[in-house]
Amino acid sequence: MDLDRQFDLQARACERLGSPLYAALLRAMIGDIRDGGPCATVLTGYEQAELAAAVPLRLLAAVHALALSGAAPELAAYYPSAGGRAEPGSEPLAWKAFRDIVATRAEWIRNWLTRPPQTNEVGRAVPLLAGLLAAVDTTPLPIRLLELGSSAGLNLRADHFRWLAGDLAWGPEGSPVTVPDAWQGPVPDWLAGAVHRHPRVTVVERRGCDPTPLDPARDALALRAYVWPDQVERFARLDGALRVAAQVPAEVIRIGAADFLAGIEPIPGVLTVVWHSVMRQYVPAPEWAAVTAELDRLAATTGADAGFAHIAFEPQDTSDDRNGFRLTARLGQRPPVVLARAKPHGVPAFVFPGDEPEQTAG
Repeated sequence: MDLDRQFDLQARACERLGSPLYAALLRAMIGDIRDGGPCATVLTGYEQAELAAAVPLRLLAAVHALALSGAAPELAAYYPSAGGRAEPGSEPLAWKAFRDIVATRAEWIRNWLTRPPQTNEVGRAVPLLAGLLAAVDTTPLPIRLLELGSSAGLNLRADHFRWLAGDLAWGPEGSPVTVPDAWQGPVPDWLAGAVHRHPRVTVVERRGCDPTPLDPARDALALRAYVWPDQVERFARLDGALRVAAQVPAEVIRIGAADFLAGIEPIPGVLTVVWHSVMRQYVPAPEWAAVTAELDRLAATTGADAGFAHIAFEPQDTSDDRNGFRLTARLGQRPPVVLARAKPHGVPAFVFPGDEPEQTAG
């Protein structure tokens, strides 16, 4: 897909998801690329990159990292994440500062562009935790939590996060990560029941995989750079998750998802949960076929004393998120079902007409 189309899709996504600053910058970048400006120069070689490469997000994150690190003070003045203000009408000034940084720091930016995107979106813990509670409600055993595409493994600590929806809350009080208004509309009955039956869960192992894992302490700048600068609530969740990560150990190893699962066997007395969020689009089709085969193997081994669940929060179509991304769960040997949906960054979650999550738990 050509860059014009990719940047336009990303601009529309940012507009829908509440980032008018990035929507404006992306549209300005389209014109700059067409005119052969600095953005076209730094993107030389990426003209026919696949949509899954997320080139617009890579470029935005590269420049955001400069603003966060103090290397782009003129641009930082328009980025709330860096202490600035994104006021309506300031977009042309922000674009001028953005374009100037791309022109003057082209080599540094091109080096950043070689990295795959690493969002590690903490809000996605809300739908993932809903799936986890459905699994525990079906198989009430201690949990071995395994994550595919873990990035820095922040969501491997999701049981230490807290979410609220009206009078309903789950997770430890005083958590550094607290998500208000986590659900849009009423919380489904199956989840409300699971919250009351399982106010806490026991996680005995936290392990994930990623082709290019990040370290929460060493790579905090990269993690912050992929958060959109005018969405301060996402920054607050990320900063809280980094504090949790400093206290709660988790292991993320450098390996592909299929090879990671190939080394997993069921453990008596433990519920093995494999989960992932918005990562499938980055996995080549042949590898995902191998992942599916491993998940089938694990599901087939489910027994009375060794549980298994596969929980996924993934888009149906990466170019259209109007109906949210789907939360699906495969509990033991049951077929996968849709539990709920959520906005791409994980909150709010909601039940979409036609989905029937009530059939999944119990």
